[in-house]
Amino acid sequence: MSTYDAILPAPMCSLGVRFTGDALTRLDFLPADTCGSTRLDPRARQLVHELDAYWHNPTHPIDVLFVPQGTPFQLRVWHALMAIPAGQPATYGVLAKRLGTAARAVGQACGSNPLPILIPCHRVVAASGLGGFMHASSGAPLDVKTWLLAHERGAPSPTLPRLREKTQA
Repeated sequence: MSTYDAILPAPMCSLGVRFTGDALTRLDFLPADTCGSTRLDPRARQLVHELDAYWHNPTHPIDVLFVPQGTPFQLRVWHALMAIPAGQPATYGVLAKRLGTAARAVGQACGSNPLPILIPCHRVVAASGLGGFMHASSGAPLDVKTWLLAHERGAPSPTLPRLREKTQA
C-alpha cells in the first residue's frame, strides 16, 4: 500500500496524493470508502481548492505545482495530453500520429501517468469506444474515466456502482 501525504475526497472516489517538496508528484484513484485525511497541510489545501473548482467547472485550469516523473517519451506524451481541451477527447491513433509514434505506445504512456486529472489521460479514447484507463480495460478505473469524460462534456455524471459498493456495506 502506498503512503500518501493526504487522502482527499472526490465525487467519484478518493484521491491519494503525494508531494515531493512543494510539488505534487503522484495522484492515485482510491475506493470511495477510503478514509480521508483530517488534517491537510498548505499544499494539500491548495490542491483541494483547485480540485473543488474543477469539480464545479471542468474547464478550470488546476493551478498547483506538479512534477511528473517518467521517461522522455512518457513526458512527451503527457505534455501532449495537457493540450487536449476538456470535453474534446482525442483518440489514441490521432495523438500517436501527431507524435509520430504508435497508438499502443501512447496508451502505455497514458496508463503510466502519475498525475491523472492534472495530466488528463482520461481524454484519450479508442477510435471505437472508451479504450482503457490506468492500464485497465474494465472495472473501477473505467468507471472513473467514464465519470470524468461525462463531467467534462457537461453531461450528468454517471453513478459508479463498483466504487460505491463499499460505502454501502
